[in-house]
Amino acid sequence: MKLEITTPDQTLFKGEVELVQLPGIDGSFEILDNHAPMISVLKKGYIKIIIKKDEEDYYEVKGGVVEVIEDRVLVLAE
Repeated sequence: MKLEITTPDQTLFKGEVELVQLPGIDGSFEILDNHAPMISVLKKGYIKIIIKKDEEDYYEVKGGVVEVIEDRVLVLAE
């Protein structure tokens, strides 16, 4: 699936990933391929992405929102 993590100043990540783990306001949750459409609010924490089976990356955010449509995940982060 395609992931884009954007802040007001820059794009932190843009590319294909296998999994995204996000710090939701009600707890951490994960998004995989073919996830149902959704919009959620994020709290301060870390976004974990798995690009390939052995390749992980982390991004710290102060909050934001995530939108999932088809196989595209857009994170607007602070």
